[in-house]
Amino acid sequence: MYLRKIEGVRAVKLPDGQTMTQADLPSVTTTRWVASRKLAVVRGVLYGLISQDEACTRYHLSEEEFSEWVRAVSLHGEEALKATALKNYRQL
Repeated sequence: MYLRKIEGVRAVKLPDGQTMTQADLPSVTTTRWVASRKLAVVRGVLYGLISQDEACTRYHLSEEEFSEWVRAVSLHGEEALKATALKNYRQL
């Protein structure tokens, strides 16, 4: 088996005991952002698998957009990342 060389951490342990690897992150070519993919990026950054700058560059995200994802997850959980539920969690 061939392992591709990567910079940085290969895997991190999440608080619930699961292991998250680089392979669990969405593809670089992702254009359709569903809640599970957003959550994977947020978890990857929060637990040190990838830096925020690298995530924003890799996935063509603005820092504001990424910050909104983090805020939504911290306040309301994964459900807040769903596009159909966005209006229910948006602060006015």
